[in-house]
Amino acid sequence: MPSVPAPDVPDAKDIIVARGLTKSYDGVAVVDQIDLTVREGEIFGILGPNGAGKTTTLEMIEAMRPIDAGTVMVDGIDVARHPQQVRAVIGIQLQSSAFFEKITLVEQIRMFAAFYGAKADPMELLAAVDLVDKAKSYPEKLSGGQRQRFSIATALINTPRVLFLDEPTTGLDPQARRHLWDLVRQIQGQGITIVLTSHYMDEAQMLCDRLAIMDAGRIIALDSPAQMVQDLLDRGFHKEVAVVSADLEDVFIDLTGKELRD
Repeated sequence: MPSVPAPDVPDAKDIIVARGLTKSYDGVAVVDQIDLTVREGEIFGILGPNGAGKTTTLEMIEAMRPIDAGTVMVDGIDVARHPQQVRAVIGIQLQSSAFFEKITLVEQIRMFAAFYGAKADPMELLAAVDLVDKAKSYPEKLSGGQRQRFSIATALINTPRVLFLDEPTTGLDPQARRHLWDLVRQIQGQGITIVLTSHYMDEAQMLCDRLAIMDAGRIIALDSPAQMVQDLLDRGFHKEVAVVSADLEDVFIDLTGKELRD
């Protein structure tokens, strides 16, 4: 197993700084004194097998779960001391079950905006995620990809400094998946920092500027995807199968087209 990297040194461009972050249940540390920083404007990924501590880590950073030990600063705000202030500067991708099935998309955006005390233009947000034509539809009428895009629209209502996405493309077909990748990059282009989890290695490699790999509650690697791959090669790793410059998903997209099939 590779050695744990030295913690990054915080600077003025670090929008999230966690030090010694710990969470335990029944005496077992599910997040075990982790250190990480997320730089302003980057896409930062957290990867790991089930039970690695990814979701618990995110929930502590999001002020959604109490911190047992350590500190987290988000945009200069201490999460443990000022959770409400943190929630005001972040956006969290809602799960589809959080939506009201008999309220239209426009009405839901207005409702969430009132909850945040934010001024939001529903049509502008829907346009950002290519859902203008669904403005008067109910969530129950949306496809999986449309629901994921709507969940991102709701996370942008309060104009967040940091957007958290938890496995945003799970269950999507290849076209919807690639389209959501483009949407994530567009959001990053607006200066919003993005923190995401994913079980898709190709997704992490395509989107993330840097990522942390977690296992058993600890960060076991933290670097850019390209550097992680290079470090593996430098340790003498060789694939048993020949590497090709395309895969089956590329074939599928090439044959069926990139347009969404909503």
